[in-house]
This record gives sequence, C-alpha cells and structure tokens, in this order.
Amino acid sequence: MPVAPPRNRPAGARRTAPATRSASARRSPVRGREQVSRLRIGRIVLVVALALATVRLATVQTVAAGELTAAAEQQRSVELRIPAERGAILDRTGAPLAFSVEARALVANPRLIARENGAGAPALIEEMATAVAAVTAQDRAELVEKLRSDRAYVVLAEYVDPTVARELGDRFPFMAEEYREQRQYPGGSLASSIVGFSRWDAGEQRIIGREGLESSQDNLLAGSPGLRIVDQAEGSSAEIPGSTRFERPVVPGSDLQLTLDSDLQYTVQRVLAEEVARTGAGESSSAVVLDAATAEVLALASGGIADRSTGTGGGNPAVTSPFEPGSVAKIVTMAAALEHGVAEPDDVLSVPGSIEVADRTISDAWSHGMERYTLTGVLAKSSNVGTIMTAQRVGEQRFAEMLALFGAGQRTEVGLPGESAGSVPARESWSGSTFGNLPIGQGLSMTVLQMAGMYQAVANDGVRIPPRIISGFIGPDGTRTPEPRPEPVRVVSPETAAQLRTMLTAVTQDVRGQRGTGVAAAVPGYEVAGKTGTAQQVDPECGCYSSSKYWITFAGIFPAQDPRYVIAIMLDAPSAGTKAAPLFHDIASYLGQREGLPVSTEPQPVQTLVAP
Repeated sequence: MPVAPPRNRPAGARRTAPATRSASARRSPVRGREQVSRLRIGRIVLVVALALATVRLATVQTVAAGELTAAAEQQRSVELRIPAERGAILDRTGAPLAFSVEARALVANPRLIARENGAGAPALIEEMATAVAAVTAQDRAELVEKLRSDRAYVVLAEYVDPTVARELGDRFPFMAEEYREQRQYPGGSLASSIVGFSRWDAGEQRIIGREGLESSQDNLLAGSPGLRIVDQAEGSSAEIPGSTRFERPVVPGSDLQLTLDSDLQYTVQRVLAEEVARTGAGESSSAVVLDAATAEVLALASGGIADRSTGTGGGNPAVTSPFEPGSVAKIVTMAAALEHGVAEPDDVLSVPGSIEVADRTISDAWSHGMERYTLTGVLAKSSNVGTIMTAQRVGEQRFAEMLALFGAGQRTEVGLPGESAGSVPARESWSGSTFGNLPIGQGLSMTVLQMAGMYQAVANDGVRIPPRIISGFIGPDGTRTPEPRPEPVRVVSPETAAQLRTMLTAVTQDVRGQRGTGVAAAVPGYEVAGKTGTAQQVDPECGCYSSSKYWITFAGIFPAQDPRYVIAIMLDAPSAGTKAAPLFHDIASYLGQREGLPVSTEPQPVQTLVAP
C-alpha cells in the first residue's frame, strides 16, 4: 500500500534530514541571562555613584563651604610679624647707655648645599666662608666646618648690617638672612650692674632683658610688635597688593631715663675698681652718690663689673648685699639724743674704757682709762662706750623709733631689681644685750644705698627722701612721663640736722689733741661732714665675729654746711689698715672741681672733742 506524503508537504518534495544545533546555540539562553544581570548591576553601581557624587557636591557647596573657603584662604594667607623697636636707656642728660640697631643673621642649609651642588659644593663652601669671614671678622675655618656639617640649619653670623646681608644673599642663593635687633652699650661697662643686659630670643623674635633694668623694665622697653595678615602669590613670598586681611599697628618701646650722671658714674666706678684691686677687697664693695636735696642716685658702683658677653656679674651689691654698718650707724643714737633733748653737742661725758650691758662687755677700739669726751667727741672719736651711754639715756623705745625713721630694715624701692631690706631685730625679740649692739651698728644690716639714705636725711634738714634711680619714661610720641616722687619722711627737726652736720665735721678735723677718725676724707677748702665705720664680719666656721675680716665704711655730706652731695662707701674685707675715707676724698674732690663749688679760704672752726 503506498505511503501517504507528510501532511502539509507538497507532493513530490524531497525529504531532507533534520539539521543539527551548534554548542553556542545551545548556551545562548544562559548567556543572555548573565548579560542582563551585569547590565542591571552596572546600572545600580552607576546610580549609587551618581547619588554619592550628588551628596558630596551638596555638602561641599553648603555644609563645608565656609570651612573649605577658610582653608583655601589660609593656604595663600600669611602672618607678617612687624618687630617693635626696643626703647633706649638714657642718663640724666639724655646720653644713651643702651639702644638698639636693626641687624640681620646670616643662615644656611648645609644639607641643601651638598645635595644641590654635588661635586661643586666644596668650592662653593670655601667661597661662602671667605665672604662671611671678611665682613664679620670670624674664623674662616670655623665657618667652613659649619657649612660642611650634616645639618639643615646653621647660623653663620648673628649680627650683620642689613645692607651687607642683602648683598651676600644676592651673591649666594644658598645663604639667607633673618631679622635681628642688636643691643648696643656705647659706654661698655659703664653702669653695667645697673643697666644689665639683654639677648635676642629666637623663639620670641625679639630682644628680652636678662639682668638689671633691661630685665625689670622689659615690658616698657619692648613695646608691642605689629601684625599683618596678607595674601601671597602661589609659590612666591611677594605680597598681593590690597590683600591685607588684618593689621595690628606696631607700638615701639618707651625710652627709660635715669638719674645717673655718666661722667660721675665713670669716675666712681674707676676709683672704686682701683681700690678693690689694690686692697683685695671683695666684689660686693660698693659706692653711692646721691643728690642731697632730691635723693636721686647720681652714681652707683660695685666692685664687680657685669660681663655682658657671658651674662655674669649682673647683680648689684649696692642694693642686694646687706652688711653690718658699724660706727656709721651711730648717727641714729646722736640724732635721737639731740631730738629728744637728752644731750647737747658740747655736753661732757666721763667715758670709761668699757661698759657692761647685760651679759656683755663693750669696749672701745683703743685702750684707755676714764676720758672726758664731749658728745661731739664721742661721735668724732667713735667711742662705743660713750655711744652706748648716750643710747641708754635715750631709751630703747625712742631709739627703735628713730632707727625706723631713718629707714633701717626697709627697702628704699629705688627701682632696681633684687633690692634687700636689710635686717633689724623685731622690737619684741630684743634681749638684754641687744641694746649693747644696735647703737654701735652691730646686730643689724643694711645696704650701701640705705646707708646713704640715712645721711641724706641729715643733709636735707632732717627730711629723708627714699632714693630713686628712674627719672621718667619717654613714650614713642615723645611725651615724657616723670617717675612718681616718693613721700618724704621727717626724721628730725632742721635744728637737729644742722647740729648733726656740725658734729660730723669734727670727724674729719685734724687738730692736735682734737683729731677725728676720718681726716683722710677732708677736702681742702671745704667743710666735710662724715663718719667712719669698721664692723667685724661673721666667721662662717664658728658663727662668731671674725678677728681678721671687716666691712670698712664711710658715709658723708659734701659740702657740710651747704649740702649738695651724699657719698657712701663700703669695702668688703680689704687688706688690713685700709680706710674708706680716702675714696670719699677722691670723689668729693672731683665733684668740687667739676661743679666749681665755692672754696673757702677761712680756717674751719675747731670743735672740742676731749674736754680739759
């Protein structure tokens, strides 16, 4: 039976074998699904990235806009510090004792020189060292050693003229300059223990006082630096014009004017230094000259000269180192006796060679039997026994009050740093023997300046004016502000002061049989009032008074009856037999000649010291 052809196939068509599918065709559904998945993930990542970028952009434009703007400004803004010129220190005439000049430091980076110049570095270093040595007088070999070091920063010269520094910087690109202010002391060691010294401080970028008035008056002298905040061009130190964001004006330091007389200061320093060198006295030896009427310090010198190069010896013993004054303090007893009317200058005292005070025996410096001394003679001969006899008549309470009126145990507030008040035992702590010490200048201590202040009261008709060394301040605008004057203290009446001055002239009297202890202080043609003093120092080994070391003192008034100056001197443990009176003579003679003080041709009146 014939086979029927397939349905829907035309009759007579050839039957062919079915086609076979390839492997790729068999996998295409899977690959399609993977591609779709990847596209979906890519779209998600893209959407997330766009979302994050949008959030970040919004944050930058809104929340962080101010912070980022400020940071951008800081990248191009710089702070420029404008140094304030330090004020000068002047003497009473306006002559400078200290002033500042602008300078530059020369600096370099040895590591950069070696890295950038390679084989040519040694020759460049030699050339740089030669150039710096030529303008600074430094050792060339030391400069070469600095430049060869493996350091990033070395100072080749501390203080160089700005013009010279600029020329060297232009010549050597690897050498830079830094601002400095250099302190000048035109008088060298003149008043160095008063003025002190100062140093440039790299951290503070200014001069800072280290000792003396340079230190204690640093804030006034320094002024205030200025400040400018400006923009600079990128990669350049050039300031963009009109870009100032903030400006604080500079305030220069004020000048400090002292009461010192430079010429007199030089003379006092010289004669004191010569005496210290000749006698081997200690460096705390000091001398002070005051104006008798105003108590202004005209000269103040010490045996040790401050070395500004090392910063040593900057203290001032005349105000920092108290000592036992000895017999110069006997004017306290005499002033109290005259003021309270318990004795007169011509009263005669029968003075034995020693006196008992509680458990102590006080003797005079020389052996003698009963002597008839006037009160003036007790002072002029410096009798310990006669002074204690007089003090006993005054009484402890009135003596203590007079001691306080003279300023003992009190700082003068002269204006110098480190001032000591000295020491006076509290009244309630006095023992039976205390009143055997104090009237003769033992058991208490004072500075040379305090000692001068006591005699200034006598010179100034009984009115003590605490001494001052600062006259005033001169501001940047030239306005002068005087230093406030201290309150005067009435110590004794003008009559008592006049009597004391006359009695003190007997100390320098040189008449046979009526000779005082300070004749070496006398100045021909002038009356000189003063008092000698010798006080035993304490031996630290035994805690007792030494038999070989003394403080030698002299304090006096010149001229006596028309007081112009008060001069006080202390020599610390000089060689045996040394007196301070000759130094008074030298200083007073200089003043008399320089000032042209009238000379008297009349013989000075002779006072009775030893009664017949």
